[in-house]
Amino acid sequence: MHNATMTRYSNARLEIDSGQFRQAFDREPLGFTHNLSDLDIFTLDSLHALSKKYANHPEDYMVAGGAPKPDTKFFSVPSCDYKPHEVIENLDRGGYRLLLKRAENYDAGFRELLDTLFQQVVELRGGLGRERVERLETGILISSASTITPFHFDPEIGFFSQIEGEKIYHVYSPSVISEVELERFYIHSAVSIAQVDLEGRDPGREHVFVLGPGKGFHQPQNSPHWVETRASRSISFTFVFETNMTRATGRTRSFNYYLRKLRCNPAHPGAHPAADTLKAGTMQVTVPVRQNIQKLLKKVRMA
Repeated sequence: MHNATMTRYSNARLEIDSGQFRQAFDREPLGFTHNLSDLDIFTLDSLHALSKKYANHPEDYMVAGGAPKPDTKFFSVPSCDYKPHEVIENLDRGGYRLLLKRAENYDAGFRELLDTLFQQVVELRGGLGRERVERLETGILISSASTITPFHFDPEIGFFSQIEGEKIYHVYSPSVISEVELERFYIHSAVSIAQVDLEGRDPGREHVFVLGPGKGFHQPQNSPHWVETRASRSISFTFVFETNMTRATGRTRSFNYYLRKLRCNPAHPGAHPAADTLKAGTMQVTVPVRQNIQKLLKKVRMA
């Protein structure tokens, strides 16, 4: 039985054009197709059984209602007291959004699926080079019909696949988020959802993906988005990751936050790699942050 399961999930595929991938990776959203909708691991019965394993692990799931509109403040949407399996049992009786985090820790099939799909991404990238994966995990999103997830961004690189139902994803290029907005988030050094305002975003940078079973897209880190389900329940699957380099960029932004407090005007990450290395390294040490930044201010030359 074990070998049959391994064979079945190791055949999971993301069909992504390699040339387009190289141009878009972690820069612009990019659509793709997949065969994940055919896997028995995603049937509602299987997910219901999986969800029961989460009952005593509230840190690994989120239950919330739908937002009234896309520009609703993300954390103003009320959470729900249901356990994950209760949400699934009541999907058709209300407007619920369920996120099951890190399914690979609860089911070996999801671990194999994650490893299989991530290896495909690594091959499309031509390897990881000098980067090291710091975090790699899955998410399963199960939603009632006609629900809205409000505008926000995630501090991670993602690959999103629609399994059942139809979902419309309104996602923007990460370039619509200003460095000041990013710095305000990364100063907290948290892996969390980041709330930002929808108003004033450049509509020319918006990508709209109408996703049904077998369709998905690549979501660059910090790409703000809002999501709506259509006339039936929705099941989606995503996997996300961070590397030592993406985390270092976050620490560079944290440093820049303090530089602005000192009335400096720091350059964007990537403009001066040597200065970025100094900034990121500084944010890892234990001495007081402000004191450390002042000592290194001349070295980075406000770059």
